[in-house]
Amino acid sequence: MDSTKHAGDVAVAVAKAYGVETMFTLSGGHVFPLYDGAVHEEMRILDVRHEQSAVFAAEATARLTRGPGLAVLTAGPGVTNGVSGVATAHFNGSPVVVLGGRAPQSRWGSGALQELDHPPLLESITKLSFTASSAESIGQDVETAFRSAIAPHRGPVFLDIHMDHLFAPAPEHTVRTPTPAPLEPDPDRLAAIAKLLAEAERPVLVLGSDVWMDRAEEAARDFAETWRLPVILNGQGRGILPAGHELLVTRARSTAFGQADLVIVAGAPLDFRLGYGWFGGKDGAPLAKVVHITDAPSQLATHIGTAAASAGDLPLTFWGLDTACTNAGVSPKAYEPWLTRLRETAAAAVEGDRELLESAASPIHPMRIYGELNRILDDDAVVIGDGGDFVSYAGKYVESKRPGCWLDPGPYGCLGTGLGYAAAARLVRPSSQVVLLLGDGAAGFSLMDVDTLVRHRLPVVMVCGNNGMWGLEKHPMRMLYGYDVAADLQPKCRYDEVVTALGGAGEMVTSPEEIGPALRRAFDSGVPYLVNVMTDPDIAYPRATTGV
Repeated sequence: MDSTKHAGDVAVAVAKAYGVETMFTLSGGHVFPLYDGAVHEEMRILDVRHEQSAVFAAEATARLTRGPGLAVLTAGPGVTNGVSGVATAHFNGSPVVVLGGRAPQSRWGSGALQELDHPPLLESITKLSFTASSAESIGQDVETAFRSAIAPHRGPVFLDIHMDHLFAPAPEHTVRTPTPAPLEPDPDRLAAIAKLLAEAERPVLVLGSDVWMDRAEEAARDFAETWRLPVILNGQGRGILPAGHELLVTRARSTAFGQADLVIVAGAPLDFRLGYGWFGGKDGAPLAKVVHITDAPSQLATHIGTAAASAGDLPLTFWGLDTACTNAGVSPKAYEPWLTRLRETAAAAVEGDRELLESAASPIHPMRIYGELNRILDDDAVVIGDGGDFVSYAGKYVESKRPGCWLDPGPYGCLGTGLGYAAAARLVRPSSQVVLLLGDGAAGFSLMDVDTLVRHRLPVVMVCGNNGMWGLEKHPMRMLYGYDVAADLQPKCRYDEVVTALGGAGEMVTSPEEIGPALRRAFDSGVPYLVNVMTDPDIAYPRATTGV
């Protein structure tokens, strides 16, 4: 044993072997050796103002790089403050390792500061949640955490380490090959999917976040283009087909899902965002057959029957499907009338949006903001959504031109992700525009972490759609009860001045013609800059209750 190495050194060295470049944290004495290890190993330390932002930043790093992210949380409240971030990573399938401090083993059970048995609290939202057994085991334990996090299906892992073990000398650890072997899809299952495509007249292909996370974006695009399949993108699947692509029919989503006779969902759960897997049945059409394709058997839908399913490495799956479709005699020409119809429906929807995207109405219609923003965004801009109604408009009207450029909280719907996501995006994509779209409600969860952006010199453009309310609650409650409570925020709150007070910059916008110039000033500023746009409180985002 090298007596100059303590367990913190060993833990950080293992993380580096798995490609980790940044440790996200909030200072705490229980984890000092991990900071010391980061200094020794020349790993960047980015400290935040709330532990949830540390975990959200680690999660965004994982989702943008498709490698593991690392958050380090001190014991007790440090860990519990990070739980929402871990839950978000769980639902997004993000490979995040959270290393937690833990009260000393030598004093365990006697009431040490922040003594808490953390692993049971995180067990249901992690792939693995455990405590390192000794200083000697820490190298292997940390490797176990990383190997579990990146194995299909990816997800968060929690490991806490007793304080006295972390300070103790520990043996160096040699990391095995970090990348797990891919899971081969079953050829017979792929043949069954190809047979359904050969029989279909109105298929739709849905590409979700795991297509990006599994590095299958090129294979998926090639498959769609070869067989001329209409495509709808979900989550981080955005950008796999760029905005304007002839096969991209997201703007005809209602017609596509309502009239399809076959829907193939790849890399996304059949959750509320996809009507729980119920497609077809619109205007007299029969229910569609459903195919579910995932990266691991654990992700296959069990709440609804499917016509076929496949679990395995997604690049291998799409390559295998291509061969299976050739063998099954699938004809791309058979789908052309259906594709033409969906393209015409999508084009009509785009044309119908033009009036509101260019609206001169005062108070400002939220859509005008996105009309202005779309003119400024570069092809590789990273767009982050953190909010309700305001960000719902972004999901509909901001179409990515490249994959891996969209971040939102995902199906868990946790607000407060934005500042952590933005910090990570600026580190991971230093030459790209980074835009954080905030509802005024969401701003209250994490705006203090503008201080983090300022201290670490991370310029981000923030756009706050400020209607002075919890719009997702106020309008539905009024519809249900004829009144609302607990749904109002301070009207015209100066969130821009909060950012300025924290060392950034910003301005308030009250008329539509001011939006474009304000956004350009924000991008040109080179500092964290918030454009605080006062929007019409009477406008609610129109949504379907099924998620379709």
